[in-house]
Amino acid sequence: MKTIDLCQYKELFSVYTELRVQKNTELNITFVNGNIVKNSQSSTSGVSARAYLNGAWGFASHAEISDETIKKVIKEATDNAKFLDAKVNKRKGPLPSRPASIEKDFSTKKSRLTPKELIHFLKEIDEMISCKYPKIASRKIFLNTIDIEKYLLTSDGSYLKAMIPRSNIYISLSLIKNGEPVTITDAYGGRGQFEDVFSSPSDFEEKIDELYRHLVNKSEGVLPEPGIKTCIIDADIAGVLAHEAIGHTVEADLVLGGSVAYGKIGEQVASPLISIIDFANTCFDETCPVPVFIDDEGTEAKDAILIENGVLKSYIHNKESAQYFGVEPTGNARAYLFSDEPLIRMRNTAILPGNDTLEKMIESIDDGYYLVKASNGQADTTSEFMFGVTLGYEIKNGKLGRAIKDTTISGVAFDVLKTVTMVSNEIKWISSGWCGKKQPMPVGMAGPAIKCQINIGGR
Repeated sequence: MKTIDLCQYKELFSVYTELRVQKNTELNITFVNGNIVKNSQSSTSGVSARAYLNGAWGFASHAEISDETIKKVIKEATDNAKFLDAKVNKRKGPLPSRPASIEKDFSTKKSRLTPKELIHFLKEIDEMISCKYPKIASRKIFLNTIDIEKYLLTSDGSYLKAMIPRSNIYISLSLIKNGEPVTITDAYGGRGQFEDVFSSPSDFEEKIDELYRHLVNKSEGVLPEPGIKTCIIDADIAGVLAHEAIGHTVEADLVLGGSVAYGKIGEQVASPLISIIDFANTCFDETCPVPVFIDDEGTEAKDAILIENGVLKSYIHNKESAQYFGVEPTGNARAYLFSDEPLIRMRNTAILPGNDTLEKMIESIDDGYYLVKASNGQADTTSEFMFGVTLGYEIKNGKLGRAIKDTTISGVAFDVLKTVTMVSNEIKWISSGWCGKKQPMPVGMAGPAIKCQINIGGR
C-alpha cells in the first residue's frame, strides 16, 4: 500500500474522529493428494471514518483510497454522528483517551517468493509425505498467508502505521481403518511473512513423522469411557478454553449483555493456580502471535489481566465500555476490514504457566486422559462449552496408554477451572487462531497443560 499522510486531514475533524486506511492481502493454496485444488489471492482495501458526539456514533467507508474519498468519508461520518445525536440525545461525556504514536512493520527483508515457488515448496512437502508414508489414504496441505496494513489517525492524537503479517501451513493426514477414515491435522507457522516463517520443506520432516505417529496410534485407538474424568488438557486445548469459554465472557459488550462474568469482579472464579492475561503485543519478552500496539480506536494497547490467582480482575474494554465502567480502555477495539467498525476483541489470550512438569502431572493420575488437540467447538456467555478432541491418550497408573478416538469434552469453564490442581511450567502459543465474533479476526491463544476434572464423551 502506498504511503499516505493522514495528518493533512486532521483539520477536517470537528468532533471526535477516527480515520483509518487499511489493506488486507490474503493468499490461499491447497494441495489434495498431490493436486492443486485452490490457488487464490485477494486484496481488500479502502478508507473509513468513525465519528463520536455525545454518545452517538457515525460511520462511513469507501473502497477507493483518494484525497476526495478520504474527505468524503470524514464528512459523512461526522454528519451521521450529528444526525444520530439529534435523534437519540444520549448526552454522554467525552470518551476516555490514551493516545500514542507508533510505527511497526513486520515485512520480511528477504526476497519474496513467487507464487510458482510457493507452489513448489508445498509440492515438496506433499511428495515427502507420499514417498515416506505410502499407506496414507489422503493428504492435504493448505497454505494461508495474510498481510494487514493500516494507517490510523484520531482526533485525540493517536497515529499508527502498521504491517502485521501471518503465515500458516496446515497438514492433514488420513488412514483407513476398518473401512472408516481416521484423520489428524496440525498447523505450523505464525507471525511474519512466508520467507521469515518457513525456510525449507525439509524442516517439516520431523513434524510429519510426529503427526504420522499420532495418526497410527489414533487408528488403533479406543473410545474413552464417558463421564467426569480426571484429565490433563494440553496447551492447545487450554488456549482454546481460555479464548472461547473465558475470554468472550469478559468482553465488556458481552458482559453488559448479561454474561456470567457480570458483577463478579473481585470474586474467586477459578483455582488459585489459574491466571489468564489478554496480552497486547509482548509476552515473556517475546512478540506475541498477533501484536496490537494501538487498537483501531487509537488506544495504546496494554495487557488486560483477566484472572489473577483465580480471582476475576477485569473485563476487556474499548473506549465506550471503559467510559461506562469508569476504567481505562485496554486497547481491545479491533476491526478486520477497512469497512468494519471496531468491536471489543481479544488479542493474545493465555493461561499463565505454573510450576509442574507434564511428566509429573501424568504420573499423578491413576485413571484418566491426556487430551492433546481440539477441533471446532462452541461456547456461550454462560461459559458453557463443548469442544471436539481429535487427539488424546489414556492415562493408566501414571503412564500414557492407548490413543483415543475422536470425542468431545464439555462443561462450564469457570467450574472446570475451579477443579485445576496442577499447571505445567511450559506455555505454548497457538499461532493460527481465528475468532468469529461478527467479523473474522486473527488471534493468538496459549496455555500450559492443566490437570482438571472435565466431562468427556465416549461409548
